[in-house]
Amino acid sequence: MSKVVIGADHAGFEMKEHLKRFLKNELQFEVLDVGCDEEKECDYPVFAKKAAQKVLNEGIPGILVCGTGIGMSIAANKIKGIRCAVCLSEKLAKLARQHNNANMLALGGRTMAKFPAQKVAQSFLQNEFSNEDRHVRRISQLEEE
Repeated sequence: MSKVVIGADHAGFEMKEHLKRFLKNELQFEVLDVGCDEEKECDYPVFAKKAAQKVLNEGIPGILVCGTGIGMSIAANKIKGIRCAVCLSEKLAKLARQHNNANMLALGGRTMAKFPAQKVAQSFLQNEFSNEDRHVRRISQLEEE
């Protein structure tokens, strides 16, 4: 069974819970939930960091949800080795994986409906990095200090 990490702040909590059920029941993923655990106001950087560390430590993809996905992606991308993309469509999610080797997806709990979010998450998880020379070269440039 494949694994995925998921995390959210209060604005993404409801979407996170919905996606957890979808990922477990429909896609047969083991879902590692790093929180938050309720809709009480909390800070997205805390959960972005927790999820990003699991992604790096376990070598598995991650999904983050906040109000827009933007805050989570900014927080996650501050961590070396994370390439988190905010995706609004299945095609963007596919290309983020294939061309950018994105290891995290950020979604907006207040800006996306549940069914489209499911489809975006599914596309993200069912695609892999292409390993084409041009993409490998560009990813290595991102990792230079």
